Amino acid sequence: MRRKGWRASDIPDQSGRTAVVTGANSGIGFVTARELARRGARVVLACRDETRGRAAEELMRSQVPGAEVELALLDLADLASVRAFAADLKDERIDVLVNNAGVMALPQRQTVDGFEMQFGTNHLGHFALTGLLLPRLRAAGAGARVVTVSSGMHVLGTVDPRDVQMEHRYRRWLAYGRSKSANLLFVHELARRLAAAGSPLVAVAAHPGYAATNLQAAGPRMEQRAARERLVELLNRFLAQSAEAGALPSLYAATAPDVRPDDFFGPRLQLWRGAPVRSVRAGWTRDDRASAGLWRLSERLTGVTYDWE
Repeated sequence: MRRKGWRASDIPDQSGRTAVVTGANSGIGFVTARELARRGARVVLACRDETRGRAAEELMRSQVPGAEVELALLDLADLASVRAFAADLKDERIDVLVNNAGVMALPQRQTVDGFEMQFGTNHLGHFALTGLLLPRLRAAGAGARVVTVSSGMHVLGTVDPRDVQMEHRYRRWLAYGRSKSANLLFVHELARRLAAAGSPLVAVAAHPGYAATNLQAAGPRMEQRAARERLVELLNRFLAQSAEAGALPSLYAATAPDVRPDDFFGPRLQLWRGAPVRSVRAGWTRDDRASAGLWRLSERLTGVTYDWE
């Protein structure tokens, strides 16, 4: 019987490696963490909510007996939490960081530090986390990866340096698209800077296509729009692929041997579903000037400067 592309069973042995997965309590983050653990990795489940994180940890252990997983609390919408998380991790190398957690199309909100919620959580939180963990990632040497989960919806628009917080006219889907373009600009600039530093650490991006998770329903639930929430649930049920399938591009980016710096992986079929392949992306996400400008802005906003020594 002919195979239909790369599967989780193709993940190389991860024994002796340590992975950190943000948003690992549900959806593609849970599947990503579980499958890395299944292949022998020690996995840190970086979750915002302790109750949900503990439940995910227990479920993961029941699905993968002997899994080496541990919960650590991380709220990407609070830079103090990001710093505390990085400081509390054991002083050891990290082989894989999967910047997976995110929010989607929320009503206008701000992070603890006063940033627009989607830009602050999806981009700035992960920018700060990656910078704080960079020495341990670089210490892992060849084979280490930083995987940042973007979205096919990045095509909705790129970051506007004149209004990164969308204070003048907030549109939730445009804000989401811009935050996902920021993810890709971040990967592009990180890959450039790693190459200049002579580091073998690989920065790469992925997107899940249309995967059924609780991400889509968060906005309607916050606004108590039951009809819209029900519609999202129906679309997820009949049109979306599973979280297991949606996690494959992230897992491929984290483990496959042919991954190159600044790659972008997504589902094979129309950015929607199927086995992971290199994905198309908007040209602006490879703009050196834009990525460098976003980097400088992110350093200023987060107060995190990357250590290249």
